[in-house]
Amino acid sequence: MERNELYPVFLKVNNLNVLIVGGGNVGLEKLTFLLKSSPNAQVQMVAPEFLSDTLELAEKHNVEITKDVYQEKYLEGKHMVVACTDKPEVNEQVYHDCRKLSKLVNVADNPPFCDFYMGGIVTKGNVKVAISTNGQSPTTAKRLRQFFEDVLPENIDDLVKNLNEYRKTLKGDFEQKVEALNEFTKGLVNKKD
Repeated sequence: MERNELYPVFLKVNNLNVLIVGGGNVGLEKLTFLLKSSPNAQVQMVAPEFLSDTLELAEKHNVEITKDVYQEKYLEGKHMVVACTDKPEVNEQVYHDCRKLSKLVNVADNPPFCDFYMGGIVTKGNVKVAISTNGQSPTTAKRLRQFFEDVLPENIDDLVKNLNEYRKTLKGDFEQKVEALNEFTKGLVNKKD
C-alpha cells in the first residue's frame, strides 16, 4: 500500500516571502486560500495580466502586484513559490529555477514539480487542521475538510484557551506538565483502555 510520506508543517507566512507566478483563475484561487488562512501573508504576484478580482483582493491585503513576465530575478528573497500560469514551459522554468536556488516550489496541478502541496484546511479559532491526500485527490481533501468543519465544535477554541491558562498554572518540569495535561484531557478522546 502506498504511504503518504509528506511531513506537515504550519508556516508563519507573515514572516516569509511568498511569490505567486500567474494572474489567472488558479493564481486567484491560490491567493484566496493563502489569505483566508493567513491574512497577513507577505505575497508578491507576477504576471503580465491579472483578473480584476485578484487586484481587488491584493489591495485589501499586503500583496505586491507586478505586471511582468516571469524572470528569475523575482525569486530573490523569496522563501516559497507557487507557479500557476497557463504556460507549462513557464511553470517548469519556475520549478527548475527554484530547485537551483533551494526555494520551496509548488507547480499547480503538477505533483512531480512540487516540494509541497496546499491541502484542505479547517480553522476554528486557534485550532487548525490540515488535510493532505499526497497530491492524489483534491476532491477528497475538500470532502474531509467539510467533514471536520462539521464535527469540530464551535467552542473548541474556548477549550484551547482554557487549557493554555491551566497549563500556565502548572508547576514542575516539562514531563510533569505533559502528564498533568494528558490526565486532564483524556476525556476528549473516546478510547477503551
